[in-house]
Amino acid sequence: MIVVMDFELKYKLFSERSILIEWPAEIALNILEDVLIFKDHIENSNIESMLQVNNAYSSILVIYNFTIDKIYDEISTLKRLYFSRNSKTKYITRRWKIPVCYDDEFGLDLDEISEEKKYSKTDIVSLHSKADYTVFFIGFLPGFLYLGGLDKRLHVPRKKSPRFEVRKGAVAIGGQQTGIYPNSSPGGWHIIGNTPLEFFDLSKDRPCFANSGDKIQFFPIDRSEYQNILRQIDLGTYQLESEVVDD
Repeated sequence: MIVVMDFELKYKLFSERSILIEWPAEIALNILEDVLIFKDHIENSNIESMLQVNNAYSSILVIYNFTIDKIYDEISTLKRLYFSRNSKTKYITRRWKIPVCYDDEFGLDLDEISEEKKYSKTDIVSLHSKADYTVFFIGFLPGFLYLGGLDKRLHVPRKKSPRFEVRKGAVAIGGQQTGIYPNSSPGGWHIIGNTPLEFFDLSKDRPCFANSGDKIQFFPIDRSEYQNILRQIDLGTYQLESEVVDD
């Protein structure tokens, strides 16, 4: 169980209409828990001047609908909100089950990681797919999930020379994180597989199905299963598996 504690936060003007709130610069579950509880408290504080609240690993950006003239007054309001938050706040999180094909066609950097780490590709796939990941935040691209929880044995530095184009659905490792490219884009992470799923769809009420705090569990599929899921997605019959997390 994660124990929520009071952190010594830093508040500073980020732009003429926004304030940045910073926790210790770590990728840690107790920090994420506190970030999400405070974010929820801000969003439900009914302060009309707050236009948007976004979070990253260890920070919150509060965007206002006016130019901030009295920065210390706004910071004082945020500080009062922080110390009045309820650490027992519960929000629903889900564990999403994501199919990944780790075949050589998709796992472009598996050989490189295998050579560097002295693990077989089968071992790498096993280590990667058995972990229980946490969505820390969504960014870089719409629907790009930054996931914590990668097995330390798979930590590898980002590539020295990024690719100009990474295939949509690529599952990749960068440093101590893993993530999924929701669209084709440049990228400097090591590509180890691909998922046929959509991670950002503007035609839906919720363009990205996952939220910060949710869990991700990968499961390996072969090439034929990959193609079959693609067909189901095209037909609109594929059902993404998930369950409510009750940890």
